[in-house]
Amino acid sequence: MTGPGVLLLDACPSTMDEAHRLAEAGAPHGSAVVAVVQTGGRGSRGRAWASPEGGLWLSVVWRGHGAGAPLLSLRAGLALAAWLDGLGGLPPARLKWPNDLLLEGRKVGGVLAEARWQGASLGWVVIGVGVNVRNAPPADARFPAAALAEWRPDLAPGALAAPVARALAGVGGGAAL
Repeated sequence: MTGPGVLLLDACPSTMDEAHRLAEAGAPHGSAVVAVVQTGGRGSRGRAWASPEGGLWLSVVWRGHGAGAPLLSLRAGLALAAWLDGLGGLPPARLKWPNDLLLEGRKVGGVLAEARWQGASLGWVVIGVGVNVRNAPPADARFPAAALAEWRPDLAPGALAAPVARALAGVGGGAAL
């Protein structure tokens, strides 16, 4: 990847791990990794994140000033809630602290941010997002879950990847270092 773009994979253990690998190799701010399926997706507190076909599993490299990083997960969640509201045809999106995206009180997605440091300086942050689009939400979820297709059956994960990547690249004052 020579410039910011979206790398699409059929399957990988984790888009977060792939994005960290790209960032370590010098990928610029806004570079994204999307997988049709993740076999080892993760959520907050080390929880497993079910990532079957039909969902949007995406991670974005964020490079910016360290001052913008502490609230990055919250800012990403707010940006995604605003993006969902802008799609139309969905109930108002809400953010449940600290990283859950809700529609009608049910979880449709989540955000996870992981920083990597180079000495005392922030190297980059990877913002990972999982959104239930057409996939069946996990039956064993700790919180009631839903998929966007319940309201918008016309939505497809692949068509959502680039706009979501752009929304995430724009949070927190990120800019190429």
